[in-house]
Amino acid sequence: MQMFRNRKTRSLAYQVAFIVILALVVFGAVHEASRKLAAQGMTSGFDFLYKSTGFRIGFSLVPFDPFESYLQMLWVGIANTIFLGILSIILANIVGLVIASFRISSNGVLNDIGTLYIETFRNVPLILQALFWYAALTHLPPTKQAYSLFDAVFLSARGMFVPSLNVGGQWFAAAALALLFGLSVLAWFSMSRRFRRVKNRGTLQFVIAGMTLAAMVGILAYAREPGSDIFSVPELRGLNFRGGITIPPELSALAIATAIYGGAYIAEVIRAGFQSVGKGQVEAARALGLSSWHVFSRVHLPLAIRAVLPTLINQYVWLFKATTLGIVVGFADFFSVISVSINQSGQTLELIAILMAGFLIMNNTLSFVLNRVNKAIALKGTQLRT
Repeated sequence: MQMFRNRKTRSLAYQVAFIVILALVVFGAVHEASRKLAAQGMTSGFDFLYKSTGFRIGFSLVPFDPFESYLQMLWVGIANTIFLGILSIILANIVGLVIASFRISSNGVLNDIGTLYIETFRNVPLILQALFWYAALTHLPPTKQAYSLFDAVFLSARGMFVPSLNVGGQWFAAAALALLFGLSVLAWFSMSRRFRRVKNRGTLQFVIAGMTLAAMVGILAYAREPGSDIFSVPELRGLNFRGGITIPPELSALAIATAIYGGAYIAEVIRAGFQSVGKGQVEAARALGLSSWHVFSRVHLPLAIRAVLPTLINQYVWLFKATTLGIVVGFADFFSVISVSINQSGQTLELIAILMAGFLIMNNTLSFVLNRVNKAIALKGTQLRT
């Protein structure tokens, strides 16, 4: 017992004991739940994932039909959630930056517009905004009276129909991965201190961007069927449009609602970042003869983003989790397909565990990537002095 007199040894023993007790409690709960389910004639396990669903999905980035398995339907939900989450973050950033610029503007009208926007949309629940935009989009004219833009883009109650490249969805995904990889390499090269003294950095950055663009063009050119048109333009045939890409009202409503609602919060975060930038740095940039746009884009905005990026990361993770509201408008996101799978299969515990694990992985991945970016661009040491 003499070794337990050591404080570190006691702490380690307590932690091990806690983990063992927790594992026994979890094991006992799972065992009891399995016994109860078996007594009611309900099977547990993940074998149901390979059974056919018999369920249709309106919008899917991944090929899916009613004869596919539950596992494939879950992949559809994950892909839709990731797509909607990234789209919402991008749109909310754009809205937030514009409104934040209004809020710090010396123009009284723009300042009042920014204030009115934030006080209005930040205080209306997101679920109500999603329902409002869904109702507005589904009350647009039918397809035969659809609003037209340059006879190429059409807006109707069935959604928005836009031209697209004449390639399969999987090739779009491959091109998007090539773009993401190229941008990641370019960002790492641009932000890494190791390469700041490399000669001809601009040329190397241009080469990386060119190689990324060439890879995307090569993938899309290879995917196009020989003899077919490069672009697929929507055309009205019967009661619906054929060709191009259909953006359903469910996706549009969620993207608009999260962009407007999330943009109101992001605007206040970015405004705080603008106000944290020292006046001396802005005045020094102006004294060097930089234009107002260059002062904003090269000095004011980068320093503001550096200051508030940790707070923005929290907002991005929150926006990503807000995609679960897709169930209120019928969008097939991860949470929605899990709910449908529970109703059809009855495997509640397994599917809830998959849902929790899925969001845990996606949100932690997003946080990890953005925290790495924050670490790379964070001001250190004497750089914090203004």
